[in-house]
Amino acid sequence: MKIHGQPHRAIEADHERRIARIVDQTVLPHEVAWRELETLEDAAEAIVAMRVRGAPLIGATAAFGMFFALREDASDAAMQHARAALHATRPTAVNLRWALDRVILAVASFAPENRAEAAWSEALAICEEDVRTNHAIGRHALELFRSLQAKKADPSAPLNIMTHCNAGWIACVDWGTAISPIYQAHDAGMKVHVWVSETRPRGQGASLTAWELREHGVPHTLIVDNNAGHLIQRGLVDLVIVGADRVTAQGDVANKIGTYLKALAAKEHDVPFYVAIPLSTIDWTMTDGVRDIPIEQRSAREVTHIPGLNAQGHREEVLIAPAGTPARNDGFDVTPARFVSALVTEHGAVEASAKALAGLRARV
Repeated sequence: MKIHGQPHRAIEADHERRIARIVDQTVLPHEVAWRELETLEDAAEAIVAMRVRGAPLIGATAAFGMFFALREDASDAAMQHARAALHATRPTAVNLRWALDRVILAVASFAPENRAEAAWSEALAICEEDVRTNHAIGRHALELFRSLQAKKADPSAPLNIMTHCNAGWIACVDWGTAISPIYQAHDAGMKVHVWVSETRPRGQGASLTAWELREHGVPHTLIVDNNAGHLIQRGLVDLVIVGADRVTAQGDVANKIGTYLKALAAKEHDVPFYVAIPLSTIDWTMTDGVRDIPIEQRSAREVTHIPGLNAQGHREEVLIAPAGTPARNDGFDVTPARFVSALVTEHGAVEASAKALAGLRARV
């Protein structure tokens, strides 16, 4: 996708120097800053600090982190140490584990002196596959968009789409998952309008999704999270589409905190609720999402403070609660499969059920 009219990816490889560079998402939307990753520690810090976020991008960053580690020490012990260090950075997104295991599988049969080169190739392959996968997700979801557009009382009116958190290209290598069909619909000339839920406490909708859509010229309106149910109730939302950090084998969905409430409102008012995911986001080892998916507990400071630009244009953080107020900060919630209209994967849209997912797994 584009930044200021120039094509970029959220993570880019420097083949000559054998490093990666990322868009530092902690300073968006007010500044576009690139950071170079050269070591395992750089990659781990970028994930922990949420300089990169979004399940697919976390996985890609971790793959490069494995390369950096193996470049320094490619022994079996060092490889397992690197995997453990990177796996500990974020507990909820399953793509992290998937990418780490994929790199290890790709390099395990090589002699230690050849492992780093194999890891570099595998990290690049993961990135290229992510781009193809997300474009395919967008194509399949676009078919659902067109079907809903055709059913509108006024087919010439914009299709009103609600999102939550950020599942765009900045959460992946390119295109995004839930935002990919929005880009493709807009580029194809379909009239779309996006309700961008702010996504407190970190504001990924306000700072990232709104920024992405503005850069691409997609009509959108930012809303506070608590406005979502009201808009759905008033018939101002044609569909809700989100990404996910983990989906169980029976179709339960872990996504950014606040997703469950939107799913409840959508179900009550017969509004389709779609979840756009690559197959790598499905955790086939889990069945009960509410019981089994680990929910990341983040700093209370993210709730009690808000960052932004002051009147002088300088970035600062302000306290919005009484000093010392205790706060709970669950990073994710789980939407049970029965509230999901369809899971949209690179292989098409399927029912969120154990039977449908098992059939999909068998086909691919």
